[in-house]
Amino acid sequence: MDWAAQVKDRELVSKAAAGCAAAFAALLQTHYDAIYRMAWRWLGAREDAEDAAQEVCVKMAGAIRTFRGEAEFSTWLYRVTYSVVIDQIRARERARRCAAPDVAVLHEAHVVPSPEAEVLDSQLWEEVRALPPQQRDAVLLVYGEDLSHAAAAAIMGCTENTVSWHLHAARKRLRARLEAVG
Repeated sequence: MDWAAQVKDRELVSKAAAGCAAAFAALLQTHYDAIYRMAWRWLGAREDAEDAAQEVCVKMAGAIRTFRGEAEFSTWLYRVTYSVVIDQIRARERARRCAAPDVAVLHEAHVVPSPEAEVLDSQLWEEVRALPPQQRDAVLLVYGEDLSHAAAAAIMGCTENTVSWHLHAARKRLRARLEAVG
């Protein structure tokens, strides 16, 4: 994000935190596509990504007053989105473990991908989503969201070296999986 956009975000956040609905709406309009894109990459289904994006908007409305400005707003928003997405993934896993076998098969049915999936190699993103959670998160933040290792570390709550290690392990695992598939 460029400097001018960061300054604009700071002004909008300040106004939104003071209760200005128009500033909050402008923040949502500016960042909704990024929130949705991030959720789609993690969840892989349009409906799930839309649900997650809506939940992020609700959480953002409730938490905007607590934003302290210690990090850029976009980093804070990635963290909120990351938390919502991880919660949905955990809920999906709990439901899958508790569901009857027939229901589990229905949950795994292929969903029509978003228009963005036409550009991206959906098979690769499916493989990324199948990685262990920390590796998946590092890949999606650094390569999917084009964040620095430092920004990914802040969102994941770990060090830059840990992010680098997760990326290295993910590349090895992905290479092996893709070579096995052909």
